Amino acid sequence: MLTKVIPGVYIISDSIGETAEMVVRAATSQFDSGKIEIRRIPNVGDTDTIDRVVEQALETRAMIAFTLVLPELKEYLLQKAASAGVITVDVLSPIIEAVERSTGLKPHREPGILRKVDEIYFRRVEAIEFAVRYDDGKDPRGIMLADIVLVGVSRTSKTPVSMYLAHKRLKVANVPLVPEVVPPDELLQVEKGKLIGLTIDPQQLLSIRKERLKSLGLMADANYANESRILQEMEFAQKVMRRLGCPVIDVTNRAVEETSSKILEIYYRGLSHV
Repeated sequence: MLTKVIPGVYIISDSIGETAEMVVRAATSQFDSGKIEIRRIPNVGDTDTIDRVVEQALETRAMIAFTLVLPELKEYLLQKAASAGVITVDVLSPIIEAVERSTGLKPHREPGILRKVDEIYFRRVEAIEFAVRYDDGKDPRGIMLADIVLVGVSRTSKTPVSMYLAHKRLKVANVPLVPEVVPPDELLQVEKGKLIGLTIDPQQLLSIRKERLKSLGLMADANYANESRILQEMEFAQKVMRRLGCPVIDVTNRAVEETSSKILEIYYRGLSHV
């Protein structure tokens, strides 16, 4: 129930109304804005609410600023306010119509779409930060927080795949499998479809590691790029993956996008069986 307020501005929106409020506050700052009350009425989706707001605005001699993208609600408000003699300001339509004229594109007319875009953006940023924080087994606590967990020996594209999936708004942790290091117990607790192993042809891995050493200015014959060592790591990784019972993707000659696509297929198939 709306209560009577001092003269000011009512803000009506079929979303949360932040856009209109920012515009109104910018405008009222040019006046003695302490005497102008701004009241926001968000998520308006029916004519009854509009009726009540117009009635209150009439009683308090307030004006109405609005961001209504649904044409039927906008037209109803304009007619109702005009009949009551209440001043209205359409905050959003002029710029939408100008963009439509200049680009030839058609607006979605979907309430709250800006908030949805913002949420998508922030989820992506959060996922990227997650991938960085829990990259390369830095903190095993990330395993239980992740949407997807990747395991494999060094240079099987775990990090680039994690970052690619992060841009899809998925939180990915990756854990290197090294013979001298006991895999974290958390790996045994990961839900089916969320834990995925990555493997690669040993000869291609040898070539990749040699190039990696060269790029770092190190000797190409270091143990990291030793064929016997690589075979030892691969054997260890295979045993761990069998024990974990996770699906394994061969990344040999696969682009990051291809590997990620296969991972997403496994992940969403797992979700569909939950």
